[in-house]
Amino acid sequence: MQREYVNAADLEWVDGVYEKLLVKMRAECERVGTKIPYCPKDGKYEDLGYPGGIHFWTNGFWPGMLWQMYEATGEECYRTAAEGVEERLEVILTDFKGVDHDAGFLFLPSAVANYRKTGNETSKMRGMQAANLLAGRFNPEGNFIRAWGDGMDAFFGKSDVDVSGWMIIDCMMNIPLLYWASEITKDPRYAYVAKRHAKTAQRYVIREDGSSNHIVGINPNTGEFVDNPGGQGYEKGSSWSRGQSWAVYGFALSYRHTGDEEFLNTAKKCAHYCISNLAVNDWLPLVDYRAPEEPLKYDSTAGMITACGLLELAEHVGEHERKLYVEAAIRILKAGDAKFNNWDPEVDSIVDGGTFFYHDKDGSNTEVPIIYGDYYFIEAILRLKEKALFIW
Repeated sequence: MQREYVNAADLEWVDGVYEKLLVKMRAECERVGTKIPYCPKDGKYEDLGYPGGIHFWTNGFWPGMLWQMYEATGEECYRTAAEGVEERLEVILTDFKGVDHDAGFLFLPSAVANYRKTGNETSKMRGMQAANLLAGRFNPEGNFIRAWGDGMDAFFGKSDVDVSGWMIIDCMMNIPLLYWASEITKDPRYAYVAKRHAKTAQRYVIREDGSSNHIVGINPNTGEFVDNPGGQGYEKGSSWSRGQSWAVYGFALSYRHTGDEEFLNTAKKCAHYCISNLAVNDWLPLVDYRAPEEPLKYDSTAGMITACGLLELAEHVGEHERKLYVEAAIRILKAGDAKFNNWDPEVDSIVDGGTFFYHDKDGSNTEVPIIYGDYYFIEAILRLKEKALFIW
């Protein structure tokens, strides 16, 4: 459906990128297999290369990439490796002291993707266990899903509300796990939790101009709004670009799963904010859209996620609106490809230029290749090729 809104030159570019993707991902799959990568060292992925270990929130993206490639090509090497990673992730469901709201990021691109593609009943049960853990984090007084465990305030700075009252914009991408759980069980409680959380995010996380807070603090006992700590952006009240991208994609997905027009309108508002900021910066995402001009810092991952969100949004609007979102997504992808992408099949990772958080003291997480940048770039290209597996 979206290809009809793409001009001939851009279609040629998409097709060319897809051919390079086939070569690059086949080489990576053979090298990486069932390792769980994060960021390459000297051009090669390490297994569980981030201190978060097996529980770290990014560990679902490699199997997500593999399932996307299996959907596109049917090559069994991708399925075999993806299923091997999923089996490794299963320990999270029993050793769940490290589980937080990112159960969706971990199990939607792994177990749920497997079930959607193959009907694997074991994968279905893993997905349901993850959904139960996520639903169990719901605070009924504040109508939100608690983000993290204790200690995260030490990382982000003290707030006027305990970390048990923190919700973050990222969770809009986790709650599709709950929509899925309601869909397959016919039990509305999971979707109820997801929708209540999304409504609270609309009220407190998204600002009138379409920009987004990262963190919002809510009194966990009364449900009252208390604070909005700065989070991974430049400062409190700024506009962390990856948070903006989660907002675009997350609210578009909540519209897909619920049909609630308010979610669609919020997704549009957030999308227009992103498009405006990207358009004045050569379609390259800064780490924060409200940071000082110097030092100049990019986060390529925010661009790739935004592009996916725009392509999702394009599926839910009328024909006269659709071109805006498809064309903006392609401009982001092409700009990112030209500046950041490495197509050498001997080097792990595709998308360089990812930044984990603005105030990275030693620079080790600033403008580097990060696994989720690759995942969302692949998803976007396969969407444009009409070969993508729906994961969210």
